[in-house]
Amino acid sequence: MSQTQLSPRHILTALVVIVLWGMNFVVIKVGLKGMPPLLLGALRFVFVAFPAIFFLARPKVELKWLIAYAATISFAQFAFLFSAIAVGMPAGLASLVLQAQAFFTVGLSALVFGDKLRTSNVLGMLLASVGLALLGSASIGVQANASHVSLAGFVLTLCAALSWACGNIISKKMGQVGILNLVAWSALLPIIPFVIMSCLIDGSDVVMNSLRNINLNSILAILYLSGAASLIGYTLWGKLLTTLPTHVVAPMTLLVPVVGLSSAWILLGEALNHIQIAGALVVMAGLLLNVFGYKISIWFREMIASNKT
Repeated sequence: MSQTQLSPRHILTALVVIVLWGMNFVVIKVGLKGMPPLLLGALRFVFVAFPAIFFLARPKVELKWLIAYAATISFAQFAFLFSAIAVGMPAGLASLVLQAQAFFTVGLSALVFGDKLRTSNVLGMLLASVGLALLGSASIGVQANASHVSLAGFVLTLCAALSWACGNIISKKMGQVGILNLVAWSALLPIIPFVIMSCLIDGSDVVMNSLRNINLNSILAILYLSGAASLIGYTLWGKLLTTLPTHVVAPMTLLVPVVGLSSAWILLGEALNHIQIAGALVVMAGLLLNVFGYKISIWFREMIASNKT
């Protein structure tokens, strides 16, 4: 039975997941030093799938939905994200821009399922769009003392966000399913496509040379991305989702870009200029409005009604 309030254990679990996922972007940047992005993606999923699939039952979903989920959330999202960071997208800003998936998910849900868009959703999207525009204008061709963002990196990160959102829609189509089982088995499918695409884009010689000369940083990054961020992170997150209402758990992901931006600044020296900071704050405000706007409006109306009586 789901609880309705956060206990200290729930808060600690959530914080562990938030830190694991927030640090994920710094680790990706470290792992990409000396390794092509799509090869890093292939190795990430190798260690997510193996040996987990030998201990976890295949999720009870139709094969077409498992393939669709793997193609969007497992392959496309990380192919775009890893490539974005490889071409210069700062790790911290990537963690924030990727949260555009929340708005893509809302929009796609309206198109696919006929979900009604609330005023808070629309306003949140508009506000976040202004923030992304600020980030883009201040980051692409940016002056000194700030994180430079290539146009390709910015667009690729938005493509990763859209892929994540498509995966969310597919997940909704599948209904209730064991999250860890789904993560492990969906990781099996994109491994070969990642290797093939890496060989086509980077060249088979580069791929083989990267494997032969893999460094310790890349090995540790792969283990973190597969073990800590994926298997441990999703396991803990799944436990939170099964013991607490979704509306209590889901907003916690808003802290992921806070950890992402902070860790990138501290560990990688990714400084933001004033306009970039303003853009980041506006995007966060849009995300908060999207998540909490409807509840705040209900609370505000009830408060007005109670004052009138």
